[in-house]
Amino acid sequence: MRRGGITSAALALALLLSACTSAPASAPSSAAPAESGGRTQAQWGGLTVEKSLELQYAEQFSVDYCEGGYALIRIGDESEYLLVPEGAPVPADLPETVAVLQQPLDRIYLVATSAMDLFCALDGVGHIRLSGTDADGWYIDAVKQAMEQGEMLYAGKYSAPDYELIHAEQCDLAVESTMIYHTPEVKEQLERLGVPVLVERSSYESSPLGRMEWLKLYGVLLDREDEAAAIYQRELDSLQTVIGQESTGKSVAFFYITSTGAANVRKSGDYVARMIEMAGGRYVFQDLGDDSALSTMNMQMETFYAAARDADCLIYNSTIDGELHTIDELLVKSPLLADFKAVQEGNVWCTQQNLFQSTMGLGDMILDIHAVLTEEDLEDLTYLHRLT
Repeated sequence: MRRGGITSAALALALLLSACTSAPASAPSSAAPAESGGRTQAQWGGLTVEKSLELQYAEQFSVDYCEGGYALIRIGDESEYLLVPEGAPVPADLPETVAVLQQPLDRIYLVATSAMDLFCALDGVGHIRLSGTDADGWYIDAVKQAMEQGEMLYAGKYSAPDYELIHAEQCDLAVESTMIYHTPEVKEQLERLGVPVLVERSSYESSPLGRMEWLKLYGVLLDREDEAAAIYQRELDSLQTVIGQESTGKSVAFFYITSTGAANVRKSGDYVARMIEMAGGRYVFQDLGDDSALSTMNMQMETFYAAARDADCLIYNSTIDGELHTIDELLVKSPLLADFKAVQEGNVWCTQQNLFQSTMGLGDMILDIHAVLTEEDLEDLTYLHRLT
């Protein structure tokens, strides 16, 4: 029976994939409710917005609550989604540009790694059935455990998803990062299989508190808005002792050394630069920026030397290159760093590799940077350790 079920699923998948060139069915248009399958369909034009989700820092999404429990979600400048409550009808005259998200959403294919920690904060890991990262690539214990126990399955990375598995698992939503825009055919294929694709844009938030506030969006999807609001407010409250204080006046460089010997740094408008400022520091690169969407750039070592040699504090980004623990390891990357003030004074720090999967930990990272700059509570750091 199991073999027959897999064959049937594969056949259905093949039929769906073969329909790639079929013309889409035209959306029904009606001024009055229409009967469909024995039940009345709601009207798109008849949905009335009752209130909007309150946001304090996030700028890349919005949520309008409509009568009947519907919610209209907008992400960026173009993407729109209608969240439909469980058992409620889909509006008859819904524009083709609006993707339908039908609750409950409990068989999600999550590719955007930064979103996973937000689901974890909401106790929502059980809603993720498929992952775009294998178990070895996760630093989040609950996710590693779910994959090891078969509760969450690896379904391929963003550019090469396992369509057959996604179809067989009846995936009800794909949460992708903006990397999906490099392979638009993948997004189109998922949508042909009936899987709505939500492209997560928290990486476009200039404020780290805006990134964390995407927790509220996932609270909407999982019907846990109150929990999300309470958790987010607790994070803001924990930062009140730091945000708003006078600057320490100390300068900070955040970087790593590439395989070619260049220094990879964050642009001036990036959220890491904002974290440094919120913590009371001054990011050494104040004028880095261009029209590209990239938040980092490679800088020749001579240029980095001139700008960061006198920085009070160096923070080495371990995300790509791995963690460092000693000054000697750092100098192997670039002997020129021996001349830097922070190296000579022993004020060089390294991030833990789990930082950039810990979206809800950005507040703790701000507190860590503040502690390093003020030299207070250094024994309680969460994401930074000193190079010895």
